[in-house]
Amino acid sequence: MPATRTDLDVTSHGVRLAAWHYPAASDAWTTPAGRPVVVMAHGFGATKDAGLTPFAERFAAAGADVVVFDYRGFGTSDGTPRQSVDHRRHREDYVAVVAHVRSMAGIDPDRVVLWGSSYSGGHVVAVAAGDPRVAAVVSQGAAMDGLAAVLEIRRYAGLRQLLRLTAHALRGVVQRGHTLPIVGPPGSLAAITSHDGQAGYELIMGPTFRNEMVARGIIPILLNRPVASAARVTAPLMLVVATHDTIAPPSAVEAVARKAGGPVEVLRLDVGHFAIYEGEPFAESVAAQVAFLGSVLG
Repeated sequence: MPATRTDLDVTSHGVRLAAWHYPAASDAWTTPAGRPVVVMAHGFGATKDAGLTPFAERFAAAGADVVVFDYRGFGTSDGTPRQSVDHRRHREDYVAVVAHVRSMAGIDPDRVVLWGSSYSGGHVVAVAAGDPRVAAVVSQGAAMDGLAAVLEIRRYAGLRQLLRLTAHALRGVVQRGHTLPIVGPPGSLAAITSHDGQAGYELIMGPTFRNEMVARGIIPILLNRPVASAARVTAPLMLVVATHDTIAPPSAVEAVARKAGGPVEVLRLDVGHFAIYEGEPFAESVAAQVAFLGSVLG
């Protein structure tokens, strides 16, 4: 049976974050200190209703509470500006949710797991680097190096596309309301125009997703380098690598695996960025993630 979920509000920097709480459906991982909890959020411009529920339900069935949230300015969360993709704000929201769940009744505050996918797959590494109390980290299809991601855009879309994006980003610095699409077909003006980008977003995005972002948000991408924090992550870390990923370069994920300061488990799947959300790749990945969490939390 799917886990029963309830709505949950969390405050981050004075702003309400909208979250879903899935209570543990099993006491397999419960100890006298309480139940573990997995904190989840999504990737670049995405919302909590975009393909995360199947993961959350599996973790809850195995014995963990799960909290899935939207960043400030996205989905059903409050906050302005809307649609501002900024890894720094997103990480602040992760920190706020972690603080909140540690105070929830029945939760073991020393068994908080950070889970991320795509852009948030990098966030969880950076947040764990700053919080040695985190019990474990699961990161799939992660964006670990903004510079590598920008170079990947140049590879598949050309220098002209990078110049177009830069021009719109600079325009957005002056015109704060200027936006551009998050994803589009090859050759279009959008942050992501890989051959599988548009189809991938259409595959998983939920009803609250809006295909637009504040244009100046292109600039911080270069500063987003979770790979630089990897050595400070001492918690057990599981990395799911989509080896044919053209959005989040897998070479940067492999670098995190080499540099991490604690135990690392790597699952490599011969698929693209979005295939890990469905079918056999999802089944293999989520089973491995549950087994990893069981080894850490059980």
